[in-house]
Amino acid sequence: MALTRHLLPLALAACIVAGPACSSRANDDGQSGPPRLTLVGRIASIPPHRNFVLIESYGPWQVPTGTILTTRGTDSRTANLRVTGESINQYAAADLQSGDAAVGDAVYQLPKPTPTPTPAATPTPEPDISPEPEPESPEATPETR
Repeated sequence: MALTRHLLPLALAACIVAGPACSSRANDDGQSGPPRLTLVGRIASIPPHRNFVLIESYGPWQVPTGTILTTRGTDSRTANLRVTGESINQYAAADLQSGDAAVGDAVYQLPKPTPTPTPAATPTPEPDISPEPEPESPEATPETR
């Protein structure tokens, strides 16, 4: 109960602060806004060597291994994390890829990018590489005898 009492205000504050910046709205010209981020947890601890962080998830951990996450902290602090696949209960490990992270920073997952269709590759015709006929040697011709 005490843990929930402390986490709820933090989650609400993160949603209030990041909500307008993370929303996906259509502009006046019909184009969509920035991609919508999903709040997946917060940084629970960072070991002294700072090569990885432990994320406390805000629900069932369903983030695939290798996914890049982004963090947002106070004073415009950001970091990129790569999910390692190791998790226990509500905690998951992620490698610190870049930036500066601190305990309590909100952790977000970007939506999966939609694949852009690539044009089908057209086969290139193989060049005709037929060997040229060899000239007859002068010894074998009847004129040289």
